[in-house]
Amino acid sequence: MRLGDLEPGATGTIEKMECRRQLRRRLMDMGVVCGTSFSVERVAPLGDPMELKLNGFNLSLRKEEAGDIWVEVPCE
Repeated sequence: MRLGDLEPGATGTIEKMECRRQLRRRLMDMGVVCGTSFSVERVAPLGDPMELKLNGFNLSLRKEEAGDIWVEVPCE
């Protein structure tokens, strides 16, 4: 599932990043790597950007950027 498709309150783990090289490097520098757990805190009214909580901080990503990140979400 793509990160950009998740709703607020969803939790999961980052599985794969298919981002552009520059964005991937920026995210990795912040500790966003495969295996990182996250939760979706909120999504803007028009769906862009979305705010994630991971590694003890909040991160806002554009929907386009979040669409390049594949995640695993636990079954409910």
